Amino acid sequence: MIKDTSGQDTQISRPINFKKNIWLFIFTVGLVALCVYALLNTDQEGTISVDRVSLQIATVVRQSLIRDVAASGKIVAARAPKVYSPERGFVSLKVNAGDSVKLNDVIAMVESPELTNELKQQQSVLARLEGELQRKHLEARRQSLSLNKALDLAQVELNAADRENRRATLSMQKNVISQIDHEKAIDELARAKLSYKHAEQEVELSKDTLAFELQAAKRDVTRQQLIVDDLLRKVNNLTIKATVSGIVGNLLVQQREAVTQSQPLMTLVDLSNFEAELQVPESYANDLGLGMDVEITMGASKVMGTLSAISPEVNNREVTTRVRFNKDMTGIRQNQRLTARILLENRDDVLQVKRGAFLQQGGTQVYKITGDTAQLIDISIGATSINAVELISGVQAGDELIISSYNSFKHTHTLLLR
Repeated sequence: MIKDTSGQDTQISRPINFKKNIWLFIFTVGLVALCVYALLNTDQEGTISVDRVSLQIATVVRQSLIRDVAASGKIVAARAPKVYSPERGFVSLKVNAGDSVKLNDVIAMVESPELTNELKQQQSVLARLEGELQRKHLEARRQSLSLNKALDLAQVELNAADRENRRATLSMQKNVISQIDHEKAIDELARAKLSYKHAEQEVELSKDTLAFELQAAKRDVTRQQLIVDDLLRKVNNLTIKATVSGIVGNLLVQQREAVTQSQPLMTLVDLSNFEAELQVPESYANDLGLGMDVEITMGASKVMGTLSAISPEVNNREVTTRVRFNKDMTGIRQNQRLTARILLENRDDVLQVKRGAFLQQGGTQVYKITGDTAQLIDISIGATSINAVELISGVQAGDELIISSYNSFKHTHTLLLR
């Protein structure tokens, strides 16, 4: 029988794996810490502890609420007219940007060869028509003379025929001439009377005809004179004069540039009268109305004004408005920046609270402070202004509310104030 080797075996103990035990210990400690953190953040019935100093707290009051809207803008000239080219041509500028000008100073001239040539042509036509009118006057005098001569001759023939008729009648009574000669004298008298009558009618008709022709010629001259006067007005308008006293703003064309009719040339700025130009958010456009009071802040001074103009269009989600100052302003400059408050409505006895960041959550809930806790309650808001917001329901006068941002509260129902 062959012996086994069991007698030679030596028992060896298994080595301890310290690395594995360390990882197991770390995992256990982490799991316990996570459970503790979850329990701590679960809070008793959803509460968070907040430092009271870090909060903005306001008291609900009942007083007058001025509903307003904030706007920013700048000082602009109440009158800043543009100067336009009256005709097509080449412009010659007489001023530079920033130059001071007075009313009726020459600021530019437009050279228009076409208009000048047309004026000369129409003046030539006017001279021709005036010459024709003078010729018609002479022709009328000549024709009047001829007609008067014919009438005078008819009068002479009538007188002669009448005399012959009387002589023939006396001779007939004395039987000196025959009956036929007497009747012939009567016929000659009748013929002379008829000729004189026709001569009178022809003279009258000819005078009416001459008067009509002269009147027509005068109308032609008058019509042509109107054309010449209009062209003269246009030529005179080529010399452009300042419409206000002030300074030259922007030059919109270059020297000796070809321009078209009604093309803008430059802007003039009247420095004697200023207004405020405000940019109002589009959402308030329907609430604006002419005549509303506006409180304007320029540096450390505040002045009142009246809303005088509202633009009918929206640019960049803003509406442009103009405000007229209630008193003469001195010491202000063009394009000076300012802020303003447009007073939309003034309401008495309104429950309100100071406006704050809590409105960013929709304005339907607010934290009401009671002792050392703050409870999240439902509210309804109404009109808002720059500084306050109307509270319709959920609170009463004297309540203290947290009006700062609620982003860090995660809709927790109860806050513990420390």
